[in-house]
Amino acid sequence: MDLLIELFSEEIPARMQARAAEDLKKLVTDGLVEAGLTYAGAAAFATPRRLALTLEGLPAMSPDTREERKGPKVGAPDKAIEGFLRGAGLSRDQLEARETPKGAVWFATIERKGRPAAEIVAEVLEATVRNFPWPKSMRWGAGSLRWVRPLHSILCILSDEHGTEVVPLEIDGIRAGDTTRGHRFMAPGEIKVSSFEDYVAKLKAAKVVLDPVERAEAIRHDAAQKAFALGFEVVEDAGLLAEVAGLVEWPVVLLGDIADDFIELPPEVLQTSMKEHQKFFSVRNPGTGRIEKFVTVANRDTADHGVTILAGNQKVLAARLSDAKFFWENDLRTVARDGLEAWLDKLEHVTFHARLGSQKARMNRIARLAARIAPDAGAGAGDARKAAQVAKADLASEMVYEFPELQGVMGRYYAKSAGLSEAIADACRDHWKPLGQSDEVPTAPVAVTVALAEKLDTLTGFWVIDEKPTGSKDPYALRRAALGVIRILLDNGLRLKLDHLIDAQILEHHIARARRKGVDDGEIEALEATLDEIAHHGVFGAAFKAVLAAFHKADKAHAVAEGTYMARIGKTVPDLSDDLLAFIHDRLKVHLRDEGIRHDVIDACLNMPGNDDLTLLVTRARALQAVLETDDGANLIQGFKRANNILAQAEEADGVEYSYGPDVKFAEEETEKALFAALDAAEAKIGPAMISEDFAAAMGAMAELRGPIDAFFEAVQINTDNQVLRRNRLNLLARIRDICLRVADLTRIEG
Repeated sequence: MDLLIELFSEEIPARMQARAAEDLKKLVTDGLVEAGLTYAGAAAFATPRRLALTLEGLPAMSPDTREERKGPKVGAPDKAIEGFLRGAGLSRDQLEARETPKGAVWFATIERKGRPAAEIVAEVLEATVRNFPWPKSMRWGAGSLRWVRPLHSILCILSDEHGTEVVPLEIDGIRAGDTTRGHRFMAPGEIKVSSFEDYVAKLKAAKVVLDPVERAEAIRHDAAQKAFALGFEVVEDAGLLAEVAGLVEWPVVLLGDIADDFIELPPEVLQTSMKEHQKFFSVRNPGTGRIEKFVTVANRDTADHGVTILAGNQKVLAARLSDAKFFWENDLRTVARDGLEAWLDKLEHVTFHARLGSQKARMNRIARLAARIAPDAGAGAGDARKAAQVAKADLASEMVYEFPELQGVMGRYYAKSAGLSEAIADACRDHWKPLGQSDEVPTAPVAVTVALAEKLDTLTGFWVIDEKPTGSKDPYALRRAALGVIRILLDNGLRLKLDHLIDAQILEHHIARARRKGVDDGEIEALEATLDEIAHHGVFGAAFKAVLAAFHKADKAHAVAEGTYMARIGKTVPDLSDDLLAFIHDRLKVHLRDEGIRHDVIDACLNMPGNDDLTLLVTRARALQAVLETDDGANLIQGFKRANNILAQAEEADGVEYSYGPDVKFAEEETEKALFAALDAAEAKIGPAMISEDFAAAMGAMAELRGPIDAFFEAVQINTDNQVLRRNRLNLLARIRDICLRVADLTRIEG
């Protein structure tokens, strides 16, 4: 048998339709299977006024079932036995006592007769409708039923080669039947259906396209054809296409003109305004790059072929675009008169976060960090600093206030209008990127510099105030910021010492907090003096101690006493820095796992020096994975682990460390002498390769040790009675371990 369900209502919001169709499918199919009804296939559909579900291959009856349940022991308290009986739905005289290894136990045999499919479908569908997980729902009339919009009718039929049966079901006065309705305006009458195929065909005849994929494809195809015929192209927008397909049951594509008054607006402004306010698609002139036309989708055919609809839409669109033009022209006048400085002053009064200060203070921090990053990114420090200072100026513009999604995009236009360079203007647009896994990353040096500085300032700031992501909660999108840092560095092949930059920026935040708290100016000056040293020349501790010592010599010993602000910062910054770097490493693991690099390979490389240089780290990980995918590499790991295990056991038993250098003159076996020679050859290759960071060559040389190590273990007894030989061979194992560990921490490799 086949089942067809339709829940017909007032208009369902487009954003809810796809999820609702899947929920209907899951709830019904799960309920049927739990009740013993299997099925061969299922599909769900949604239009603005209906959810539909079709199931194929249902049996006419659920099967008879017989289930045995083990209960409490014979002699157990009455309450335990009564609880068991309630769960089984039996009486005491239906229990059977059986002997088990643990004594006599009550058993219940529960037999259930199969039931008609219609009876089960009715129960499952009623439970589904009454408990449907709408994000928002409403009640209407005097009933208790809740639905996203008033529910008008339920179609529920079972059909086979013998005919069609209406499932007997009534929910709050709505009785299930075998009828539906067509298009609200073009075919509002009742339609009687006998199967899913009949349902789809009659709906289409009644001007309703049931499948949202089919509606979306019809919109995409017709829009592209109409634009192409005039030499234009539709700007693709998958999200808008899915939304519009959920607004209409009978899509009719209409192509209209944008008035000349608005064509000179930036394309992004036109596109955003039309999408957000009117749900229009933008149509671009490929020769000029301007948005000159639009596509709207009507929900009906008209006698005048949409002329009246287009005229109304163009009138409303003109009003919307007049607002956008007003914002654009006002913003340009402000920039022409005052430059971007007027907006920067406004941002001094816009709070970024209550504990992290204003947007302007944030931009100044980002500018200082960008100047430090610039040389490593190939950008000029001056350009990077300037770009960072103005990158968020457009947040104070009227256009971005109206359309926040245009932040950055408008920043580029305004920076160009203010006479700033292309590189700075591009950085204003691109410093937000990447905003997601599939978003492109900036590649121009200035934009890369500012984007990195912006994300590192965000991460360090929230680490300082202890607002880290927890579980699934990440209100400040810090995981996205960390992934942005990773992708920018890797995609551009940048080599940065993240640890030093993180230290310096954490200190920047502490300096800002110190000023707000009124900390002694001398302490703040000393803190500021450390920043460039920390960012460029080494670990935080050494640079900070040097400044403390200098501060002490300047006869300000009171400022470095235990408990002062400076002393507290000296203790907290390294811990915060290590914790944030570990967080970035965790996001890197996820990113590399998506690329197919094993987690143990990543761990083996994370445990090596220089792990804050992500580009170097990933180069090492890719080289190690490539070696491990070869037979020599995989078998070498076994040889390394065998050597390491024997060595660890001997060192623990003897209470000494075998790392004093083996001597070939004590070698007796030919395989032993061959291993000495192989280790010499490998070391000669690995040393220079590691210095030049040619990890592929280093790991290839390491993999060549597989044969000599295997032969050594097959022919040589390590723990021989001759103590001179034993010590020499253990030292030889130590040399194997040391050479391999120079390449990666192979103790982290599994298997």
